[in-house]
Amino acid sequence: MVNMNMVQSVNSALDTMLERDNDMVVFGEDIGYFGGVFRTCDGLQEKHGKHRVFDAPLAEGGIAAMAFGMGINGLRPVFEIQFADYIFPAYDQIVNEIAKIRHRSGGEFTCPVTIRTPAGGGIKGGHHHSQSPEAQFTHTPGLKVVYCSTPYNAKGLLISAIESNDPIVFFEPKRCYRGPFYGDPHNVPTWKDHPEAEVPESYYKIPLEQARIAMRGDACTVIAWGAMVHVAEQAIRNSGVNCELLDLQTLVPWDRETVTESIKKTGRCVIVHEAPKTSGFGAEMVASIQERCFYHLECPIERVAGWDTPFPHTMEWDYMPSPARIAEAIHKTQEA
Repeated sequence: MVNMNMVQSVNSALDTMLERDNDMVVFGEDIGYFGGVFRTCDGLQEKHGKHRVFDAPLAEGGIAAMAFGMGINGLRPVFEIQFADYIFPAYDQIVNEIAKIRHRSGGEFTCPVTIRTPAGGGIKGGHHHSQSPEAQFTHTPGLKVVYCSTPYNAKGLLISAIESNDPIVFFEPKRCYRGPFYGDPHNVPTWKDHPEAEVPESYYKIPLEQARIAMRGDACTVIAWGAMVHVAEQAIRNSGVNCELLDLQTLVPWDRETVTESIKKTGRCVIVHEAPKTSGFGAEMVASIQERCFYHLECPIERVAGWDTPFPHTMEWDYMPSPARIAEAIHKTQEA
């Protein structure tokens, strides 16, 4: 075990898999010599060669189409979309080609493509560098959607994603890449005491479809993913309520069993996500939880999410869920 931040753990996962699997290639905008805009691919080209780690043109649709061709012809491509906001030119290739080829070919072809992309706000990136578009991919049959939150699960989940024969959209919360968090007036966690985490240097996997119990409690179940896991943790500590915090990790398919078990125990639920509230993935979870846990719920499920506006450049934490907003929702569940 060594201390790593998320940039280092993602780099370690890619390095580990490049060594283990000769069919794997890594590519994207500026990820070759430059190592990527966030340096998650730093040193990989020098170590593994330009034929396996290389730059792609500024053409996201072309990047996805190239990965599709590689995947159905025996390679295991991992490509990076520089910001999740830039993924939309590749949307057609991802949802109409990559996601559907196994079904369209009657199982004759698989497409083991991993699509890595940094998502979310908190770095003052404004409209086009701060979005969280996970719900737009959870609605696509044939895709798995993963959203890591810590250096440890970033590496373990990414290795599982790369080894999967199904295509996976792998979201990395850019705000968690290096730590500490940027300070703000809303009591957001700073990670000053733990900007890094212990991560094995060697190969290990975290199963997809499995939620992580980040905190145990019996008064309310709080569900989050990505950077919001850390904000929710701070909110729970501020609230004084004995909550159970679930880090969903994989959004499709999500761990219904762990979620159901927790809510049957607590009888209350708060769902937190950074994306806009309307049609966010939290809405799907609310519907599913109602189907499974209706007679165990003591009050309506609360959602704390981004507002239904474009992501602002200033006043980010008036847009994103803050510990104060989450704590307010937790306290509301306790009044029922």
